[in-house]
This record gives sequence, structure tokens and C-alpha cells, in this order.
Amino acid sequence: MENSYINELIKKIELAEIWTAASEKAKDYDAGIELLLDIFLKHKSAQSSLFFIGNGGSSAIASHMTADFMKNGGMRTYSLYDNAVITCMGNDYGYEYAFSKPMEFLVREDDLVVAISSSGNSLNIINAIKTAKRKGAEVITLTGFCTDNKVKQMGDFNIYIPCEKYGIIESIHNLMLQQIVDLIMERDGIRF
Repeated sequence: MENSYINELIKKIELAEIWTAASEKAKDYDAGIELLLDIFLKHKSAQSSLFFIGNGGSSAIASHMTADFMKNGGMRTYSLYDNAVITCMGNDYGYEYAFSKPMEFLVREDDLVVAISSSGNSLNIINAIKTAKRKGAEVITLTGFCTDNKVKQMGDFNIYIPCEKYGIIESIHNLMLQQIVDLIMERDGIRF
């Protein structure tokens, strides 16, 4: 039996685009992963703080990667998903500021923010990226759907999946981040 879903997933992975803010596209998937790995390793070496943000399925990826990059990658990660914090920010400032408000207090110059948004048009993610940039943090974005989505235009490094299916996009975002943390773990080992 041919599995069209898996075949589509593989095809979309092969079509994944990894861009720098200077509008330079990595020549292929492997070159893009190597570029991203170098960025994460630079931040690990500098002991930068690492923040993952996303909504819905992307929030689950963000939460998962917060744990994996801490435990397996040996990096200083912080979760913005504490129930009291996210509901306080949403209630007091509006959900569009649920990430940007705590980032005003936590993000420092030379930290790394990984913004995951399948649509690339979530206002709370856009606001968080603006805050991160204003604070001098480096930003990696992961998006899909429309090629001209807002989030894709904002990062220092931008991963774009040319697809309009949430499941495919989210699976590839998760896979790419998992691959990077696994490569870090292979290089450095797990530190308990």
C-alpha cells in the first residue's frame, strides 16, 4: 500500500526553504540544517538563553523543544508557557502580547528566540519577534502556508515549508528542530 501522506511529507521536507535575513537561501536541506546547527552551537557556546514560542500545535512543539534543548542539548532554555504567566499576560495585556510582555523582562541581547507559526501571521508571535529584535536577540522563524507571510520576513534565519496543511508543516518543524538537538547531543553528549 502506498502511503501518500508520508510521500507528501518527504516531498515537502525536500522542498523546505531555509533563508537568512539577507535573503540568501541555503542550497539544500542539508546545507540549511548545517547553518541552523551553527547558530544553535554559537548560542550554546555563548551560554545565551533560548526561548521557543508558538500557538496551538506549534506551542506543543515549542514546549517539547524547550525540554529537549535543555536536557539533551545542554542549553539554557526558558518556557513562557507557565499557566499563571500566560493567562496573566493574556488577561492583563491581551493575547496578542502573551509572549512579548514576558520577553520584555526576560530576553537579553544575544539571546535566541525560535518563533514557530504555521500561518506566519499570528499577532502574538509578530509582537514577540519585534520585542526580541528590539532587545538585540537573534530570531529563527519556522512557518508555512503563504510564502509572503509576515513572520517569515522578520527573522534572522527563516525556515519556510511550502505547504498549506497544518499537520505536514508542524511535523516538519518538529522534525527539523529534533534533528538539530540530536546533532548537538551527538556532538556534545548529554550532560546531566
